Amino acid sequence: MFIHNQSRSMKKMFFVSALGLISFSAFSQDAVNKAMVDQLRKDKEKSDKGVSDPKASAKASFWMDRATTYSSIASQSSELDSSAAKTAFESYKKAAELDPKKAKDAQKFLTGEDPSLFNAFVRQGAEKYQNKNLAGALEMFQMAQQVNAKDTLASLYGGIAAQQIDKKEEAKTQFEKYAENGGKDPSVFYGLAQLYRAENNFDKAVATLNKGLERSPNNKDLKSEVVNILLASGKEDQAIAELTNLTKSDPTNVQNIVNLGILYDNMNTKLGTKIKEIQGKIGGGASKTADLTKKLEAEKGKIEIYDGEIKRISGLIKKAPKPDLKRQLADVTAKKKESTDAIVAIQGEIKAAEEASKGNDNAALEKELADLKAKKTTANNEAITAYKKVLEIDAANYDALYNLGVFYFNEAVELKREVDNMSMTDYQAKGKEVEGRVCGRFKKAKPYFEKAIQVKDEAEAKENLATVNNVLEQFAGKQVACTEE
Repeated sequence: MFIHNQSRSMKKMFFVSALGLISFSAFSQDAVNKAMVDQLRKDKEKSDKGVSDPKASAKASFWMDRATTYSSIASQSSELDSSAAKTAFESYKKAAELDPKKAKDAQKFLTGEDPSLFNAFVRQGAEKYQNKNLAGALEMFQMAQQVNAKDTLASLYGGIAAQQIDKKEEAKTQFEKYAENGGKDPSVFYGLAQLYRAENNFDKAVATLNKGLERSPNNKDLKSEVVNILLASGKEDQAIAELTNLTKSDPTNVQNIVNLGILYDNMNTKLGTKIKEIQGKIGGGASKTADLTKKLEAEKGKIEIYDGEIKRISGLIKKAPKPDLKRQLADVTAKKKESTDAIVAIQGEIKAAEEASKGNDNAALEKELADLKAKKTTANNEAITAYKKVLEIDAANYDALYNLGVFYFNEAVELKREVDNMSMTDYQAKGKEVEGRVCGRFKKAKPYFEKAIQVKDEAEAKENLATVNNVLEQFAGKQVACTEE
């Protein structure tokens, strides 16, 4: 029932980042001087021939010129070579290797001191991204980071490209670099947390969200997702604490209050189940043994009756061996056999029940039961308080209306179960009083379902309302007075 914002935030991340990529590469080719393109083509052809010329390729100046040519292609005319930035990078490295004097000039580009090579990689990565060559885009963004390891732009785009081709480990690496380098976009932290959550690394997911909150303290998506992940990891108490803080910092955020009510509501249900388990352990052995003993005595009583019948019919057969009397004797003998077998089975069950109850520490179970009941009372009250607080802010909130209706409906069902399990003596003593409370709970649920249906015509609310109306009609027919507390 808890609300997730995953799909919205993930779309936001890709949408915002894709805009960045488009804006980075959206230089109109019309604006590029045709003569410049022609010149770059000639320079490229000359440089490519020079690579196979032993004299030219032995000079560092040749490789510096080649790096400049290919860097210009990457920045201004990628149609000549969509991976020109890589050639520029390798050429700068070659120049540095050949001549220590040129190394200093080359290193300015290789380390990002001069940003032109870095920008060339990002530009060509963006172009590959737009052309759906995501693997090629990722490679360009990774190389851009070799040039400038402290920049956030390439790691951001690299993470997006990696994620879209399902390279989850690389996506995590890229987004982590983005965070380490001071990136602030909350949607990146959200997306990174989702990657960790998908592999059940909940602690890392929460740590990532908290890091994002350090940089965007008021981001509601990050705060809500912390709660969601705590819930997914089974840390319900922590989730409630986080969500309670959210309701205090943003008291008019209805959804947060609804979600808090749902958390307490779910906790109330879980505690109720646990309480029944403990009660079963405490009273299970004794009560089960008692019930089985009653069954055992009943079967033994049947044996006495069957023995009497067998004796009586056998006497009649001696006097007059009629076929009908023989059939009666066979029937009674068969029934006695059934009871004899039942006695053996019940005795085995009694022994098993007695053995099972020996291992129970009833004192410890009683203490645990008391603690659970106290927690259930708190959860019960907090759920109702949260839902009613929502209705104070938004009287037409479907979730709060429907959930309150379900809350009182379930309470009625629990009380009805109590009536159904009563012995005749108990029912005569207090059955009518409890039935009045059952009726009162159903009556209390009714207006919430009615208002919920007015807000949203949902089948679930209509079905529950129909059940409530049917039950109330039955109580009216039995002339049960509804007791509302």
